[in-house]
Amino acid sequence: MTVRLSRAKINRIADIVIELLQQLDYVDFPPGVDAPSLRVTIRKAIEKELRMYQEIEEKVVQKIHSQRKTVVEGSREWDILFRKYYNEEISKLNKNL
Repeated sequence: MTVRLSRAKINRIADIVIELLQQLDYVDFPPGVDAPSLRVTIRKAIEKELRMYQEIEEKVVQKIHSQRKTVVEGSREWDILFRKYYNEEISKLNKNL
């Protein structure tokens, strides 16, 4: 379930975001903010977000492995537990925002 994006893909997404922002009449960039520096900032934000979700997935997998009963990865039970625990972690994250 982990989303993996290459640096090139992340940069392309950042470029698209910048292009869209530049098309909006009500968005003005402060003096000294150029597209390359903005792209780096957006790329870092995307990478941080992807790492956060990766950490959540790792936590969920660890939680499933810590069950008394062995749950086979890929089984229906695994999928149900994974979704349940993943949603719980996302809910905790949203409450902390």
